[in-house]
Amino acid sequence: MDNYYALIMAGGGGTRLWPLSRKNRPKQMLPLVSNESMFRVSVMRLVPLFPLERIFVVTGANQVEDLKADVPELAAENFIIEPFGQDSGPAAGLGVAHLQSLDPEAVVAILTADHYIQNVEGFRNALAAAYEVAMQDYIVTLGINPTYAATGFGYIQRDGELATVHGFDTYHSAGFKEKPDEVTAQHFYQSGLYAWNSGMFIWKSSRAMEAFEYYAPQIHQNLVKIQQQFGKENYLQTISEAWKDMPKISIDFAVMEKAEKVAMIPINIGWNDVGSWAAVHEILASDVTDNVDLGTKEHINIDSKGTLVHSNRLVVTIGLDDLVVIDTDDVLLICPRDRAQDVRSVTQKLKDKGLDSLL
Repeated sequence: MDNYYALIMAGGGGTRLWPLSRKNRPKQMLPLVSNESMFRVSVMRLVPLFPLERIFVVTGANQVEDLKADVPELAAENFIIEPFGQDSGPAAGLGVAHLQSLDPEAVVAILTADHYIQNVEGFRNALAAAYEVAMQDYIVTLGINPTYAATGFGYIQRDGELATVHGFDTYHSAGFKEKPDEVTAQHFYQSGLYAWNSGMFIWKSSRAMEAFEYYAPQIHQNLVKIQQQFGKENYLQTISEAWKDMPKISIDFAVMEKAEKVAMIPINIGWNDVGSWAAVHEILASDVTDNVDLGTKEHINIDSKGTLVHSNRLVVTIGLDDLVVIDTDDVLLICPRDRAQDVRSVTQKLKDKGLDSLL
């Protein structure tokens, strides 16, 4: 296991949790579902599997100092900095190229900085199994057994069984599916052959670089240029120039949806991508009225149900059902909980109005 590494992707903007999540303080830096930031939780749940020196983070230059302060236990050299966001394809490639330079035998898990996992021990056990499968030159993805017919996630179709590893059934993948409509989602859910795409992948660094070379040659060409300058005085200039030539593309579109010899391990770990205020409510709702106060100074509730409220001042709700109320110093957001996914669309409207400072 000395060649097992974790690579946490921590450069996202978290626009669906606006206005609490902002460009310079996105959701991974926020204590949304516990007393610690999502980033710190994501790092620390890995520690029983890895020493801290084998946990690496890919993030942007505008976020790295805050992330370092959040987890001071991680050495500064474990933060791999992308000049600006080019989506998860180039970011994952940069991390893999970096780790391959450190250890040509590296086996790397691409993990997230902003997901909720209830069953942490189950997650660690599944990850350990995935590393063993990846050693057989498979690209391994952790699929989430669906609990309902979701239209907000991509899916992975399973094929024949590959093996059972540490009690986890492992399957050949029959392909990735885009976010479905409601009818298709029902079919996926009822068939029992599909898992949600968690965005967590495990592969040898050598296998990853081969996949980039074959399926995303433009990314690969630039990664090689960057890799050749690691630790040299021309590194910053090289990555700056190469990054401008990178396509802005997700790792799914760049590699995973095209790749062969992909294995999938379906798991039940109480996973949630925390991708909307509705998701935050789902994780935290516990009282009989289904109301959630998220760091609210004081909330007087009269006959309201299913609300999610955040504010630094007194909030009073009377007879409201299933609403999200997020009150910050400069923005007040109110929306039905079932429209929480639409918060992401606010980003473009703010840009159109010249209100970029609120992002």
